[in-house]
Amino acid sequence: MSSSKYGVPDLDTASKKKLSPVQIAIYVFLVIICMTYIFPLLWVFNVSFKTNKEIFTAPFALPERISFDNFSFAWTAGKLGIATLNSFIVCVAALVLSSLIGSMAAFGIARLRWKGSKLTMTYFLIGMMIPVHCVLIPLFTRFADMHLSNSLIGIIIPYLTFSLPITIFIMTGFFKGLPNELIECACMEGANIFQIFFKICLPLSKTGLFVTGLMTFVGNWNELLLAMVFISDETKKTLPVSLSKFVGPYNTNYSQMFAAIIIAIIPTIIVYCAFSNKIVDGLTAGAVKG
Repeated sequence: MSSSKYGVPDLDTASKKKLSPVQIAIYVFLVIICMTYIFPLLWVFNVSFKTNKEIFTAPFALPERISFDNFSFAWTAGKLGIATLNSFIVCVAALVLSSLIGSMAAFGIARLRWKGSKLTMTYFLIGMMIPVHCVLIPLFTRFADMHLSNSLIGIIIPYLTFSLPITIFIMTGFFKGLPNELIECACMEGANIFQIFFKICLPLSKTGLFVTGLMTFVGNWNELLLAMVFISDETKKTLPVSLSKFVGPYNTNYSQMFAAIIIAIIPTIIVYCAFSNKIVDGLTAGAVKG
């Protein structure tokens, strides 16, 4: 029995502590879930270096030689460069606008006292229940009349609209969890409503912005239906639409398609890895606020 004189168990004793069967089962389950998500990504990365013959003959084996021909062909023939730029412009614009407008609306609902706050919140929550398929035809006809059906603005507007409800919903919870004393103190010091929002409430709720920002960016980056319907110009198509070119009705070049998929998912992986800690902190903070 080893214990330090300060009552703290030694590391040797802690390391010899056996795991309970429940803990072992939880760890095994988590490892299985992790492999379930990671294995398809690793497999796609592996076959992106192969030829079509290698994919069909040995789909799980390592490639015979490492070649970036599939990536160069996918980048040039699939015009992924301009498509990536278009997706970046659309997603960043929708992200900035939804974060700004959504956080301001959430602040008004959560912290300002007015009669229509609950009704307004219900109105935005209804927007989360409306699928994009229900408004696709009306949006297309309206945008065609406004000459927005073949422009990046015609994609940014619906992306912004469908991103606002979840942004307002999450940010409202963060703003409600802020202490009232901070806002009362700012009011006593003579701060106006914009100073309270931008200098006090918004910085304290930045973890919520990271959560909603990642959800907005990833969701819009992978969106296909609206971009395929509204955009017909090759120079204005987004990345998911350009990926569909590699799948033909009679023939599909799988090796080049998988290489294009790897190129398409790299930005989302980078964004998630860069802000993963902020996202976990934001979800944890939102869970304990009441």
